[in-house]
Amino acid sequence: MSRQILVGGVAIGGGAPVSVQSMTSTDTRDVEATVAQIEALAGAGCDIVRLAVPDRASAEALSAIKKRTSLPLVADIHFDYRLALAALEAGIDKIRINPGNIGGPENTRAVAAACKVRGVPIRVGVNGGSLSRIVLEKYGHTVEGLCHSALENVEALEACGFEDIAVSLKASSVFETIRAYRMFAGMRNYPLHLGVTHAGSVKYGTLKSAAAFGALLENGIGDTLRVSLTTNDPVLEVEAARDILKALELNATGITVVSCPTCGRTQVDLIAIAAEVEERVRHMDAKLTVAVMGCAVNGPGESRQADIGIACGRGEGLIICKGEILYKVQESELVPSLMKEIHRLTGVCP
Repeated sequence: MSRQILVGGVAIGGGAPVSVQSMTSTDTRDVEATVAQIEALAGAGCDIVRLAVPDRASAEALSAIKKRTSLPLVADIHFDYRLALAALEAGIDKIRINPGNIGGPENTRAVAAACKVRGVPIRVGVNGGSLSRIVLEKYGHTVEGLCHSALENVEALEACGFEDIAVSLKASSVFETIRAYRMFAGMRNYPLHLGVTHAGSVKYGTLKSAAAFGALLENGIGDTLRVSLTTNDPVLEVEAARDILKALELNATGITVVSCPTCGRTQVDLIAIAAEVEERVRHMDAKLTVAVMGCAVNGPGESRQADIGIACGRGEGLIICKGEILYKVQESELVPSLMKEIHRLTGVCP
């Protein structure tokens, strides 16, 4: 088990639930837009939000942003260690740096000392696309290079007496990402931030992240994660992350919808029904499995295995709850009837 760090009020590692992170896409200097996006992320179930801090004005905006949200905030710092110090003065909850790109050891010591005084952790973030020239010359773009770079940067902080650390080792390749995290997990027990870097579009990036996260989390590797997607709406990252955790049955909140793939036996518009059910339950805070099944072959049996569900026939369907048939309704009434029963079971309004 990894050691535990605290980011604001969120525990990472040490057996804590896997937390979901994302990053704002706004200009951090625009306080109003940034706060609005943070609140949207919070509403989608984000636990921790990272903000780009590329200049002094961005660092100075952090104080105003921090006062207007309860979510823990992470400052993403590159090249200028003074921006990390300014972010700490603004009350940031975590610093993300790569000690290798903020100047000499004295700069690393300055950031580590300031973080230690305030009890603020540091994430060492290593990406396959930003390895140092020395690492590339020795290892090339390899898993060994990722791990060596991460270990080198961790040791730089340890040399400062600082161990309140999280580590990420992100490659764009799913297999390289898996191997890198597995390798580093055998070297140190710092909490690990999972991610596949520049994973791609919403669809493909989600698939790559799910493949990597599933392989790692199944083996107990990973304490927090971000689904990195090419999108101007980071809420999509949070929704994807929550869906992945739900699929892995890891500290998932919300309703899980299972539905059949449809075939020539389907005699209702099951695709539309399943999509409407998923949309209507997406933000309901209840732990429940709902089945949307399309025909008489597997539908009744699989609906009975869920908490509640529908099993469809020709233009109609059965509402089934806890393995018992409640009643039959016409196709047009399937979703309203199902939602009524979900509300009855959970007490949560759809």
